[in-house]
Amino acid sequence: MRGESWMDIRSDRQKGMSYVELGKKYHMDPRTAKRYAQSPQKPEYTLTQPKPTKLDAYKQQIDQWLEEAPYSAVRILEKLQEQGFDGKYSIVKEYVRGKKMDLDEKATVRFETMPGKQGQMDWGFFEDHLVYEDGKWKKLYCFLMILGYSRMRYIEFVTDMSTNTLIRCHQNAFRYFGGYPEEILYDNMKQVVIKRLLKQEDSTLNRQFEDFAGFYGFKPVLCRPYRGQTKGKVERTVQFVRDNFMVGIKYESLSDLNGQAQAWCNKINGKVHATTNEIPFERLKAERLNPLCREYIMDKINLRRVQKDCLISYAGNQYSVPAEYIGKDVAVVALDSMLAAYYEGKQIALHRISYQKKDMVVNPQHYRRLTMKQTMDAENILLEQDKVIDFPLKSSDLSRYDEVLYE
Repeated sequence: MRGESWMDIRSDRQKGMSYVELGKKYHMDPRTAKRYAQSPQKPEYTLTQPKPTKLDAYKQQIDQWLEEAPYSAVRILEKLQEQGFDGKYSIVKEYVRGKKMDLDEKATVRFETMPGKQGQMDWGFFEDHLVYEDGKWKKLYCFLMILGYSRMRYIEFVTDMSTNTLIRCHQNAFRYFGGYPEEILYDNMKQVVIKRLLKQEDSTLNRQFEDFAGFYGFKPVLCRPYRGQTKGKVERTVQFVRDNFMVGIKYESLSDLNGQAQAWCNKINGKVHATTNEIPFERLKAERLNPLCREYIMDKINLRRVQKDCLISYAGNQYSVPAEYIGKDVAVVALDSMLAAYYEGKQIALHRISYQKKDMVVNPQHYRRLTMKQTMDAENILLEQDKVIDFPLKSSDLSRYDEVLYE
């Protein structure tokens, strides 16, 4: 195994991949994947000479057949037996499976993205580099994003891979690019997807990241499991950063490292790209990215699930939102004395904050669309409360709040 493959395994493990998933991705036993993932340095091992098998004399013929058509292992065995092969099915099946994987990878066609259509994002993990921060040495991770059409690259080094950090890095990348594409392609990292199923629409996205994407209106696209080449542009960038930026790098702090990283981005984005034969900064002009008209205020946002009584909880009190959002997760933003609730970037409720405890702050208009049963359930819950208050808001409150939120 090459050193970079070992680092990739450790990086994928850091992103939350199981040993079984690592084994499938890197074509190895899960126990071997575990050994590599837990090894603090590049594993040293001795290659043994493979034992000859009955299939060796037929491998060239099998390769030729598979180039002609995607024969099954059963059909390959039948064709071999016609030529005198007397080996077992298992050895044929194993060889055909591996050969088909190789052919599938070679057949992956590079596609060129239309302007403004897609970006790709990935994490890089740099085992041999640390940074001293907050009184201790921390591991370095690298956020990488590339725009598919222009090949504009952005990198940023961080000391954790939390969802908040991922969102902050996205915002910094959007500012650097001057906007964002229609969709962004991701590996199946836990900061983006909690439960990955075969179909993306059946998968469960990270609630906070889904709210962030909905706020701006870009679509997160998940790679097919174990098919990393679908985001080959950014994965090649990870290796490019490792080979061209990190080699011999010296830095005094995380801020110093990121300053050098941005200067490096400016440098490579100003050079002719080997694939497009054009300068990324020049092609960026044709990207037609979505402009950053407003900012997702991450530090003051919390996600809350709307209960069947149209209420969400915040700081020991409850606040109402419109009935149509029952069961949905909404973003809650507190600024000054106001509390706002947002769904996919749209403000759906605004209240004055109560500084008491166990208060219920409601807007009667939020209950207008309840069904008969929902109305009865909500009324029963409201009647059980000692304090139900309604702070009327003026139109000036609404406009002022939006000005504060989006200035």
